[in-house]
Amino acid sequence: MLRRWLIAGLLVWLPLVATLLVLQLLVGFLDRSLLLVPPTWRPEALLGFAIPGLGILLSLLLVLGTGALAANLFGRRLVAWAESLLGRVPFVRTVYSGVKRLAETVLGDQGSSFRQVLMVEYPRRGMWTLAFQTGSPIGEVQAKTSQEVLTVFIPTAPNPTSGYVVLVPREDIIELEMSVEDGLRMVISLGVVTPESAPDLRTSDDRAPG
Repeated sequence: MLRRWLIAGLLVWLPLVATLLVLQLLVGFLDRSLLLVPPTWRPEALLGFAIPGLGILLSLLLVLGTGALAANLFGRRLVAWAESLLGRVPFVRTVYSGVKRLAETVLGDQGSSFRQVLMVEYPRRGMWTLAFQTGSPIGEVQAKTSQEVLTVFIPTAPNPTSGYVVLVPREDIIELEMSVEDGLRMVISLGVVTPESAPDLRTSDDRAPG
């Protein structure tokens, strides 16, 4: 009985505490954007006390303002000029260009990156794992293969930010109906949290007992 109560209590408090810690870290990080505000204009100086979370609003306004600026002709020229300066710094150029391409791939409206959850046989035939489609190779990568392949990312559990990039023949891939969020949740939880099952696609003969 005590063990059951202990597990039930942990199932209530562990997700709650983890969520609060993540929110605390996120709010603390975004509140650093207030450092961009002159000291005399900060809440501590005007009101005499800090306002937790105000940095989130400021960060959102900064992102929206930057997006509005970058969407017009003058902003695009300004961004291009800034990128040309960064492109002259060896190490910075590599990091910036890599992160920008990744952001354009993941956040862009075009393409299929991280919009499809797949099942692939990995690390060997007969063993299946979750993967995410990140693109369709073109150029030399596709030309040197005898089959049409897709670029998939196989995440490690429970940390999906690391993993392996594998080129898999399209015919060896099973597409799933679950959302990317459900797929990531399954990886992070080590398979404990699984999305609702898809409709049973087996025939009535297959489901018949015996």
